[in-house]
Amino acid sequence: MSETIRSPSPAVDVEGLDSAPLREAVELALDETKKCGASASEAAATLSQGLSVTVRMDDIETVEHTRDRGLTVTVYFGERTGSASTSDYSATSVRQTVEAACSIARFTEEDSCHGLADPDRLATEFPDLDLYHPWLLTVGEGKEIARVCEQTALDYYKQIENSEGASVDSYQGYEVYGNSHGFYGETQKTRHGISCSVIGQTNGSMQRDYWYSASRNREVLADAFEIGCIAGERTVRRLGARKLNTCQVPILFEAPVASSLLSHFIGAISGGALYRKASFLLDHLGKPVFPDFVRIHEQPLLPRAMGSTAFDNE
Repeated sequence: MSETIRSPSPAVDVEGLDSAPLREAVELALDETKKCGASASEAAATLSQGLSVTVRMDDIETVEHTRDRGLTVTVYFGERTGSASTSDYSATSVRQTVEAACSIARFTEEDSCHGLADPDRLATEFPDLDLYHPWLLTVGEGKEIARVCEQTALDYYKQIENSEGASVDSYQGYEVYGNSHGFYGETQKTRHGISCSVIGQTNGSMQRDYWYSASRNREVLADAFEIGCIAGERTVRRLGARKLNTCQVPILFEAPVASSLLSHFIGAISGGALYRKASFLLDHLGKPVFPDFVRIHEQPLLPRAMGSTAFDNE
């Protein structure tokens, strides 16, 4: 169970992402959980901002500015747990959040699967993965990039007649995490992207497809023109599609589909899904589910990669 304590959030200038208030909030929260008698606790403070601009049929459709901050505190009283969050870093609010989490924990059912990772399994080295590359994107710049991307897709083929829009977005965020085992870590990340989706029509049949580029560093994003061309090409390829008769044949999955298949597999083997018996892979421990040539492994320390992180939430 969890509770959120909401308070008016003053404007926060996160350019440069000053982590001092986040550190102070986490340290205070962990100190307060000890005073409340929690057997273990963890706290995570975040600060982020972003801008997203969407253009559809050459007009701005949406402009979204995001500016958020939050603190989440989780406490453990033996095998009971409670969680509460707030957007206010003041000492009073932090203490109220800890009190709320402790109150919830005292009334929850015991669960032997709740708790922090063992101390000897916590990260001790934090390599610089080069994940922070802020892009001071303006609305005007985002509109022009999205307009070029969408128009390129619309011009790709005469049978592309409509658009679901093209978007440009930029995000930067900071997170500080600590727990009662003595672990403390900070993460600073950026994420930027350009995407486009268009609609084609032929012989009364309509099809749509999309393409995108995402990166930590704006400098290595694919060009808007290139994204538009690929979105147009993928849409055209769908036109005139036909159904096949039922048969058994080898199938080649393109990368976006292949990654979604892997995400279903990861979800099925997650501890939470198995614990709740909500997985199609129950009782499959030690049994093969892929051919021998398939190898799945994690690479969380690749420089500048979208999925990289020096430590995770476990």
